[in-house]
Amino acid sequence: MATTSTTGSTLLQPLSNAVQLPIDQVNFVVCQLFALLAAVWFRTYLRSSKTSSFIRHVVATLLGLYLALFCFGWYALHFLVQSGISYCIMIIIGVENMHNPMMIITQKITSLAYEIHDGMFRKDEELTPSQRDLAVRRMPSLLEYLSYNCNFMGILAGPLCSYKDYITFIEGRSYHMTQSGENGKEEVQYERTEPSPNVAVIQKLLICGISLLFHLTISKTLPVEYNIDEHFQATASWPTKAIYLYVSLLAARPKYYFAWTLADAINNAAGFGFRGYDRNGEARWDLISNLRIQKIEMSTSFKMFLDNWNIQTALWLKRVCYERASLSPTIQTFILSAIWHGVYPGYYLTFLTGVVMTLAARAMRNNFRHYFIEPLYLKSLYDVITWIVTQIAISYTVVPFVLLSIKPSLMFYSSWYYCLHIIGILVLLLLPLKKTQRGMNTQENAQLFRSKKFDEKEISLGQNSFSTTNSVCNQNQEKAFRHSSLKQ
Repeated sequence: MATTSTTGSTLLQPLSNAVQLPIDQVNFVVCQLFALLAAVWFRTYLRSSKTSSFIRHVVATLLGLYLALFCFGWYALHFLVQSGISYCIMIIIGVENMHNPMMIITQKITSLAYEIHDGMFRKDEELTPSQRDLAVRRMPSLLEYLSYNCNFMGILAGPLCSYKDYITFIEGRSYHMTQSGENGKEEVQYERTEPSPNVAVIQKLLICGISLLFHLTISKTLPVEYNIDEHFQATASWPTKAIYLYVSLLAARPKYYFAWTLADAINNAAGFGFRGYDRNGEARWDLISNLRIQKIEMSTSFKMFLDNWNIQTALWLKRVCYERASLSPTIQTFILSAIWHGVYPGYYLTFLTGVVMTLAARAMRNNFRHYFIEPLYLKSLYDVITWIVTQIAISYTVVPFVLLSIKPSLMFYSSWYYCLHIIGILVLLLLPLKKTQRGMNTQENAQLFRSKKFDEKEISLGQNSFSTTNSVCNQNQEKAFRHSSLKQ
């Protein structure tokens, strides 16, 4: 039997026993499926065109709190307490000192705190374009605040979204069309008919189904723990160890694909996540998508992998830490990421190893990639080699994240003789590092971003004028950040 202790409801214990999964996991999946149905109902019967923002806020919040209560029982009170206390703090001190669901709410609270701080306590010229676009110019009401933090679409698995994007969705301003004017500034032209998210939702649900099936079958036959099995370590050849390391970590990813893609589908089903139109006039529903599976699996660099994995968390780390840090932003960002994930030693080993791998990968790419651009066969060879190296390096780095404890994690690294740590350190010592610009030097960096060239035709093709995540300035900053951030 799959009986386990839980603070949430035990109503589904018979189902838990039948499928041989812990009750907490069953509660999560069932509540997310309920949220999906609720999202369809929300979009159908509580459209912004015929329902007030007040009602939409109230319903989204109450449904979210119900799901939290079902999954976590009395522990759900922590969401309200944390949200309530932080709201009072923001009002009292004006956010000047503010530095699973709790992780998501932590992201939302800190993001909103900085957005209010930027909008109400800093001058525009001190802000980067991204900070200026995301800045909140008035204190949210308590209902708006609770709705943002506890809405049923994102309370269990996120993903993180900006406060302004969420309010835009609730108020029904997500579908206003824009076109660049003669002076280069965007002007609202008209409001386009709300596009249907049905195709995007169905596609994402298919991905969820495949990921869940993969996780329940193949993933269990390839445990990451086998990498530290004594018999395996003693008898397996180095190529066998490397292949199993890659395959076992590959098999560990579908559960994340399932959870994040389902969360994205729920938001889309409610009408949230519209990002404008592509060149072919097709609606894009990836405003708050958290991953790009194909790019993850085909990554040829550490940067490419991290650019497409847990995207919203990476943006959060950039906005609240990387571009605001005054010293060693890459190291500070990895440390914050480890603290945010929890207290397990494996998290810290992974993110500290990630610092070395990230900086070493950046140095290698900056010093050698330009030699392999042409001819085509040379670039293809480079891509194959870098794909292999990247996948092994990523797998090597995240093993402690899965094992959690310090002893098995060090046992794994010892079985590999800390070889990638040593190689990474040698690369950093022997190769010159290219200096990078960071977003935290506000005035200089704001000027840098403003001077960046961009494709205005791409921007003017039906961009969502109210989507702060995808505004013109923010796109420029994201591009600059991706070339010089911790994720290289």
